[in-house]
Amino acid sequence: MKKLFFLSVAAFLLLASCSKKTEVLDLGDLKDFNLQQPGKYVIYKLDSLLYINFGQKDTVVSYFAKDSVVAQITDNLGRPAYRIFRFVRKTATEAWQANNTFMTVPTDNGVEFVENNQRYIKLRQPLRDAYSWKGNTYIDTYSLNSEVKYLDDWDYVFENMDATITLGSIIVNNTVTVNQRDEVIGNITDLNSYSEKNLGIEKYAKGIGLVYRNFLHREYQPPTPGRPGYKTGYGVTMTMLSHN
Repeated sequence: MKKLFFLSVAAFLLLASCSKKTEVLDLGDLKDFNLQQPGKYVIYKLDSLLYINFGQKDTVVSYFAKDSVVAQITDNLGRPAYRIFRFVRKTATEAWQANNTFMTVPTDNGVEFVENNQRYIKLRQPLRDAYSWKGNTYIDTYSLNSEVKYLDDWDYVFENMDATITLGSIIVNNTVTVNQRDEVIGNITDLNSYSEKNLGIEKYAKGIGLVYRNFLHREYQPPTPGRPGYKTGYGVTMTMLSHN
């Protein structure tokens, strides 16, 4: 009986050890999920949500967007980095027009992305389900004049590791999801009080980079004498269509 007991304990410890090992998936290095090789590109359907007519109406403007790595460079800290150009067009037959410039910086334990002078930590080691980090640490969300206070203290969290997803008619393997924020402040159904909604979710695929993004920041200001209630903010949805 004593021998059987020890064998059972040993088997349990072995299973527990194996279970723990599967928490960190062998998905390769983080750079495998980052668009960083010169000449590589990803084409997206980009839907931009805007609030118009003094915040009385929302509208979605759609584009084709092409994010292309144009060069390896060095950032202001002397680290290897990559410059990404974004080109856009309204239809598939129009010529691409330059629209924006980004920079991505692969580090020893993460991937940084610089957009509109804001530095985000988009990915972070280890690639493990439920692992979280402060993705907006480098962003000024606290000074008096900050225009991005809504980005404060976001917890980025890995989930759905090594998943296969469908984007339109495209099946994408080896993806990871980064949940950044899903927050509602106030009562969005009460038109007489302030409310706010913040949402951030991104999906990355091994060998490609970003394949899906859904971002929303929306504020509702209640009516005041002489002015009706109105909305401000913006939203962006990017869905991969193709890549090289």
